[in-house]
Amino acid sequence: MSLEIIHQDSYCLLVTKPNNVLVHHAHHSRNKIDEKSLMQLIEDQLGTRYFPIHRLDRKTSGIILLATKKEYVSTFQALFTNKKIKKIYYGVVRGYSQDNRIIDSPVKGRDALVYKEAETHLNCLDKIELNISVKPYDSSRYSLVELTPITGRMHQLRIHMNKLSTPLINDTKYGDKNHNTMYGDQFGWINLFLHAGSLAFTHPFTNQELVLKSSFSDDWIQLFEKFSWKNPLK
Repeated sequence: MSLEIIHQDSYCLLVTKPNNVLVHHAHHSRNKIDEKSLMQLIEDQLGTRYFPIHRLDRKTSGIILLATKKEYVSTFQALFTNKKIKKIYYGVVRGYSQDNRIIDSPVKGRDALVYKEAETHLNCLDKIELNISVKPYDSSRYSLVELTPITGRMHQLRIHMNKLSTPLINDTKYGDKNHNTMYGDQFGWINLFLHAGSLAFTHPFTNQELVLKSSFSDDWIQLFEKFSWKNPLK
């Protein structure tokens, strides 16, 4: 598997993480032998170890930022902590999405006990109605959405979309099983339609203004063609 290298310099690396790839394995993970993590794939491809600044879910694809040295990690992490970095995601959801919405709704933390404040800005880019029956309706509706998370809670975007009754397609945890099944049966698309499309920030070491984009995978490109939707990263 060859990874897309988006940006590389003396301090950081930005690559596209594919769907269904862990950023890194837990220390005693049994999956280390069965499947390679993003960290292992990067080291195989570039011959160098890198250090992740943030995370993406296993099933989420898209741009991810890594440091070249461990001592650089905290400086880059401060961009996220201080909201000095803009993250834009793209998703395909069930139903007709609202055109614009600020979703300010707490989500559970990693311990699944404490709720934490979470904010997402939603912008609907396109909509379609398909003449394909999905229970209990004779047709099916979908929307292409642009999502800007202001906070970075675990599963935040997936939970927020579900709370609006427009869950992401092929989200097996928060999504709609009937629509997920239809996408697989009708089109052969089984990956989660959530993609971290871009990061924009001022490089903390070089002061360079960076706006970096991550290419969509083949299933996304096929979907844009099938639905006559414009690729928002072009």
